[in-house]
Amino acid sequence: MADPTKNKDRLPPEVRAEALESLLAERGLIKSEVLDGFINRMVNDVGPMNGAKVVAKAWVDDDYREHLLADGTGAIKEMGFTGPQGEHIVVVENSDDVHNVVVCTLCSCYPWPVLGLPPEWYKDPAYRSRMVREPRTLLSEMGLDLDDSVEVQVWDSSAENRYLVLPQRPEGTDELSEDELAALVTRDAMVGVAKVGAG
Repeated sequence: MADPTKNKDRLPPEVRAEALESLLAERGLIKSEVLDGFINRMVNDVGPMNGAKVVAKAWVDDDYREHLLADGTGAIKEMGFTGPQGEHIVVVENSDDVHNVVVCTLCSCYPWPVLGLPPEWYKDPAYRSRMVREPRTLLSEMGLDLDDSVEVQVWDSSAENRYLVLPQRPEGTDELSEDELAALVTRDAMVGVAKVGAG
């Protein structure tokens, strides 16, 4: 009989994670209900929907927008979004002339309270190196084509500062409520690898 551990690197990450959870629970090192609670918190309480609320508020409230750009951590905390990996958040704003994108060249520093857990591509060494060397090309490969006149600024997240992109509000959304605007905002737009569409 073949040894299943020989192909362990070929198993999908979710299968490996489930096997690890089962093993740790079986040995009494973790309680499944505690882990389920943590996962539920990451999905429902900490995640891109928090960042989307921050962005939507900044789009409809100029005073809040100015506060957000001057003190990202404080303005985000004002909305109740705090926690690990959210101690020092800097917010950078996209415009007609400048497009911002975030990368972490060292590992995967990421503002969890407003974006949740980082996606796999964000942690990938290819993304981390290519976004610094050839951001316009990589953005295009990820589906975002920018005009040559637009300057691309790449921000390198670290333990000292994590970055959040304030994307441009799409045209034709003047009549939308703050909640409706928040529903348009994606995680990718807040990392800077996409723009927000009008829906």
